[in-house]
Amino acid sequence: MKSILLPLLFLTGSLGAVGGEQFRTDINPALRYHQAFLVAPDLSQADRDFLFTNDWRGQRLPERVGELLARYDNQFKLVRQAAQAVVPCDWGIDMSPGPATLLPHLARCKAIAQTARLRAMWFLQNSQPMEARDDLLAAFALGRNAARDGVLISALVQIAVENIVCSTVAENFYLFPPEILKQLADGFAAAPPRATMAACIPAENSSFVDWLVVKILELQKENPGNDANVMAGVRELVASFESSAEGQTRRDQPTLWDQVTKAAGGTRSGVVRLLRDEATLYQRLAVIMALPQQEYEAQANQFSAEIQNSTNPFVSLTFPAFQKARQKEFAIMAELAMVQAAVEYKLHGEPGLKSVIDPCGQGSFAVQRFVFEGVDRGFELKSTYAGRGFREVLIFVEKDGPPFSVNGNNAGDRALPKSSSAK
Repeated sequence: MKSILLPLLFLTGSLGAVGGEQFRTDINPALRYHQAFLVAPDLSQADRDFLFTNDWRGQRLPERVGELLARYDNQFKLVRQAAQAVVPCDWGIDMSPGPATLLPHLARCKAIAQTARLRAMWFLQNSQPMEARDDLLAAFALGRNAARDGVLISALVQIAVENIVCSTVAENFYLFPPEILKQLADGFAAAPPRATMAACIPAENSSFVDWLVVKILELQKENPGNDANVMAGVRELVASFESSAEGQTRRDQPTLWDQVTKAAGGTRSGVVRLLRDEATLYQRLAVIMALPQQEYEAQANQFSAEIQNSTNPFVSLTFPAFQKARQKEFAIMAELAMVQAAVEYKLHGEPGLKSVIDPCGQGSFAVQRFVFEGVDRGFELKSTYAGRGFREVLIFVEKDGPPFSVNGNNAGDRALPKSSSAK
């Protein structure tokens, strides 16, 4: 029997283990994630509101929360297994619809991260830090894998998931044993690589500029010598993403199509020229977006000024999102490093803190005690990065008490309950 089974194990792929359970690690993680989506519990609206519209920070979670979260066990079993995969994550997204491409997995990925946050709180409250660790690491890997398609919105969801996980660690810092904090930090470092905003530019270019040029050429082939019909077809294409244009909420403003026809001189070749010009800007943007923070700022500001002064309506439609996305990217890079620094600080004191460099600065993070309502509640780390209008900060809670925001522009402010349904 052994002589038969052992070769089969090698043929079916490598095996991993979570909680001592053996499973295959050579399965596309996206397949496991889709299976996880399918086994998500079908909660009533009342139960869903109870879990996700209440701010549970600073409260002892009632038994009802634990009972509802236990219904996600099968889902997280699959998400944990996917995190152990040794093969790349391929969501199988067909980008041929261009701007109309559907990415239905992204909302579900973020929902799993939000559930992981609640489950971690429950596990920590019930002295199960290893379970909290495994759910958070699985959610973190899911966030990274969510961005494997190279699309900008997917990379932003990756950031959202990373932020959820980092803030969960910070809010519950005092409940994690030191060895579990170390395992979390090591797990974050070993997770699938981050998708960068710069790496998203080729997909954004191909799914918009290249896609629209191909569609125009198809229309030209279908309507030889009839530029009016070609332009009518292009108008329908532009109308499909008209709502994405910024500044089109006022009725007295020209529509995106009005702007395109004016800039293109009312011709099909003029529209193609506008798109070719935009493709050149994408090439420049790819270089700028890959620059380190200090070099990026100067060139990005100059590039942004060009974009604002551009008479190409396609440029105004697509490019402003990249600068905001890059700011969020620098912010999460700082936050991830602050989690690493906080763990080192917990384990090794001042030398540990200084061993982690602020990715947006020249040295380690600034550290100080955090006092809330007259009580020392922990410590805060602060980055030099202030691209979003404030210096990035993350507060690590070391003592139970009233809740407050641990990051963002409102860090240190008391968080108000979102709903009274918890009572």
